[in-house]
Amino acid sequence: MRFSAKIGGFGVVVALALAFGAQDLWAQDRPIQASFEAELGAIKLLNNTYRVGAAPANSDFNFVTQGGQEILYPFDRLQANFLVAGRHDIRFTYQPFDLTTQVDFPQTVTVDNKAFIGPTRLTYGFPFYRTTYEYRFLSKGDSWLGGGLAIQLRNASIRFESLDGSQLAVSQNLGVVPALALSGRLGLGQGWFTAFDATGSYASSAFFNGADFQFTGSILDACARVGFAMGDRSELFLNARFFGGSAEGISGYARTAWSNSVSPESANYLSTVTLTLGATVH
Repeated sequence: MRFSAKIGGFGVVVALALAFGAQDLWAQDRPIQASFEAELGAIKLLNNTYRVGAAPANSDFNFVTQGGQEILYPFDRLQANFLVAGRHDIRFTYQPFDLTTQVDFPQTVTVDNKAFIGPTRLTYGFPFYRTTYEYRFLSKGDSWLGGGLAIQLRNASIRFESLDGSQLAVSQNLGVVPALALSGRLGLGQGWFTAFDATGSYASSAFFNGADFQFTGSILDACARVGFAMGDRSELFLNARFFGGSAEGISGYARTAWSNSVSPESANYLSTVTLTLGATVH
C-alpha cells in the first residue's frame, strides 16, 4: 500500500507536467515563482551499522549483512521550491525512509543490553524534513549557482523486536541538524540541462552540536541530475543521489520517554545511493 501511494503521488506530478508543460500558468516576471518536484526510484544501502550501549557488551550490528537490508528498496522524495525576486531560493523537502525486515538471528545480538536470538523483526526509520535557503550569487538565463543554509529535522525510530514477543528494544528521537547547502544548474541547449545540489554538515564538539557533552555527527545529501524541459513549465529528469550520515557519542540528556534507549551511548553510520526518475511542475 505504501509503494502504491508513492506511485500515485509521483503520477500526479508527472501528469501535471505532461498536461500543463506548454502552458503559461505562472508569469515569469512575478516576484515569487513556485515549483513542485517528485522523485521515484530505488535505494541501495551501502553500509548501515548500529550500536546502542557500550561495546563490546553490546553488538556493532550491520543492517546490510545481518539485518536483511542487502536488496534494493523503493525510494521517493518530495520537494516544494520557491524563487523570490529571481535570487532567493527557499526549498521544503520531505524524504521518507522506513525499512522493515525480518531475520532469523543464528547467534545472539545484544542491543541496549537486551539479547536477541532467533526470528526478529527490525525497523529502521530515518525520514527527514528540511528547510533550505540559498542565494543565487551567479545567475544567467537557465544557468545559476547558489549557496546557503539548511535546517533538517531528523525523525529517527529504530526497533528490534523478537517475534515471540520476549524482547523489544526501541530507540527514537527527533533531532535538529543545521547544515550548509550548495546547488547549481547548467543549461545545455535544446531544453536539456544538468544540475546538482549538496547539503552537508560535520560537528565533532559539544559547541557545534549545541549541547554540553561531546557527540560527533554528520550528514551528506548530494545529487547530480540530467533532465529535459518540456516547455517553460515542466521538466523530467534522471537523478543519482548519495545520502548518509553518522552519529556517535554518549548523550548527556535525561531519558524523557519510554521509547528512548536505556543506554545513553550509541553509534550509527549510514551510507546509501539512489537512482530516481523525477518530474518538476512550475
